[in-house]
Amino acid sequence: MPTRRIGPFNVAPIGMGCMNFSHGYGAPPPPEQAERLILQALDAGVTLFDTAALYGFGANETLVGRVLKPHRSRIVLCSKGGMAGEPQADGSLQRVIDGRPATLRRHCEASLQRLQTDHIDLYYLHRWDKQVPIEESVGALVDLQREGKIGALGLSEVSAATLRRARAVHAIDAVQSEYSPWTRNPEIAVLQACAEAGTAFVAFSPLARGFLTATPPDPTQLDPKDLRRSMPRFESAAYAANQALWHDFAGLAQQAGITPAQLSLAWVLSKGEQVIALPGTTDEQHLHENLAAAALRLAPAWLAQVDAMLTPARVSGPRYNAATQADVDTEEFAPPAS
Repeated sequence: MPTRRIGPFNVAPIGMGCMNFSHGYGAPPPPEQAERLILQALDAGVTLFDTAALYGFGANETLVGRVLKPHRSRIVLCSKGGMAGEPQADGSLQRVIDGRPATLRRHCEASLQRLQTDHIDLYYLHRWDKQVPIEESVGALVDLQREGKIGALGLSEVSAATLRRARAVHAIDAVQSEYSPWTRNPEIAVLQACAEAGTAFVAFSPLARGFLTATPPDPTQLDPKDLRRSMPRFESAAYAANQALWHDFAGLAQQAGITPAQLSLAWVLSKGEQVIALPGTTDEQHLHENLAAAALRLAPAWLAQVDAMLTPARVSGPRYNAATQADVDTEEFAPPAS
């Protein structure tokens, strides 16, 4: 594969998001299936593997660390802190956003143990804790970097303004946010801010939570714990409206001689050499289908059709519900005029 730059590393332009092996989309696959797919990705040329303390409340890091430990020198290992499962009075774990320096240190050191490594190549602040100045959280990451516990520094789901504040403390090597033809928020400001700063932009959910694939999900059949059940775009009325967009998009992919997933990934990668796509899958066929998109170079006319087809005004429903949206710092498009 060709490579793209992220901090001091050169990586394949399509990485592997490991979240759905443990978290987010209902019942996870058996561990042996997840292990097989991770190793297949490695053998196929994937060099960037992404996990987080939050995913499976540590189980995902444990899985990734165990499988990739023998191959540690071949990969760029990414994880995240500042949002994790914290013990509650009843003994359960609850997702908590906490960007205080002491918490970030605790999260990082626990991640190092689960990942069975002495350093994490790229470590993100998973969410900006708005009760803690971003400068303090970034300063804590800088301390961890000086100690050799982490390499490159990243932020997840932040705005251009927050990125600029963070960069006043230290260079930020990567920003990770959702980006696909049906989630275009990074185009408001942060995508350009990353390009200007030499910061890699890592696009998670580049297949629109599975929507921009040959087999989009049926919302009525989603697992009760599937996070898409709480996303407005997957509610019945909005989803019905969005299906018309899917038919147009799938038709365009067919005309181009590629799959919808490949069209979406090629479109994402066309948005700048600083962009890295981070799809996740639990299916071997889909893995290789996705990775083949790295070699595609679509003509500007095809890309322009995607731009015009899935404008923010045409997509029904916001990407998050109000409670989840309050936890992120990304820019939002103005609502359509009534």
